[in-house]
Amino acid sequence: MHDWLKGLPKAELHLHIEGTLEPELMFELAARNKVSLPYASVDEVRAAYDFHDLQSFLDLYYQGMAVLRTADDFHDLAMAYFRRAHADGVVHVELMFDPQAHLARGVGLAPQIEGLRRAMRAAARELDLSSALILSFVRDRPADEAMQVLEQANSYLELVDAVGLDSAEQGHPPDKFVEVFARAGDLGLARVAHAGEEGPPEYIHQALDTLDVCRIDHGVRCLEDPALVARLRDARMPLTVCPLSNTRLKVVETMDAHPLPAMLDAGLTLTLNSDDPAYFGGGMLDNFLACHAAFDWDRATFRTLARNAVEAAFIEEPRREALLARIDAH
Repeated sequence: MHDWLKGLPKAELHLHIEGTLEPELMFELAARNKVSLPYASVDEVRAAYDFHDLQSFLDLYYQGMAVLRTADDFHDLAMAYFRRAHADGVVHVELMFDPQAHLARGVGLAPQIEGLRRAMRAAARELDLSSALILSFVRDRPADEAMQVLEQANSYLELVDAVGLDSAEQGHPPDKFVEVFARAGDLGLARVAHAGEEGPPEYIHQALDTLDVCRIDHGVRCLEDPALVARLRDARMPLTVCPLSNTRLKVVETMDAHPLPAMLDAGLTLTLNSDDPAYFGGGMLDNFLACHAAFDWDRATFRTLARNAVEAAFIEEPRREALLARIDAH
């Protein structure tokens, strides 16, 4: 099954590019940019990856990205991930990036977007790996700041495929960003949002009702609200679930206890993703293998999950049709 899952064409819709920063590259970029790290070695960084909740991860996540300074840094970060994803059988990746976290350090939008887009073009050319770019707002920062970033990004919007909402969920409901997402809609951008990871089912309702999203990132707490489950099922709303992330951040205690099987039984439209693979114990293939080990799903189930992701992707139709045909033939 390992080889079959590796060969299954997979699309990743929930991937924070800053969360792909492996310790080895972190130290390389720190040396390049003369950034001092609070760790003496790669092993010491990895030892810090024992998280007890979302916030403990975010503290390290934002600390690590301090090494990203130039367009070349963002390019190298993305290319390193694209190569690992390609080796996992990934054929399409949607990169979320957090411009506010970089702007706060004096790193402008231009090097962020230029570096990422350069890597995306190279991945298409060298790896036959398509991609899309999602500009994510940090929800525990002011909505006014998010609006300023959106307006600042106006001249780059032909390079951005969607906006998203991420970071610390508790106490930061989606409706805090109603005006920002309305403006993004006016600018013709698709919208996605993290909801129902640590936050309650009500946050999923809000993301649907007030942000007009086309996908829910995570959404694992939806099962607590039967009416919400019915709504998500009837709308075929894609949920970008991240199994290994959920266990690492203690959203669920173990893979065996994960709600994914119950979500499948409820008829929800699910996709599997790695979230922040450098921090959470593995990329796409690891997440697929973990689900096989925990739930013993058959090939038909994994094909359905792979199809769901391609159908929900921000991708040109000829590419979508070609990838769906490859999944069906696998």
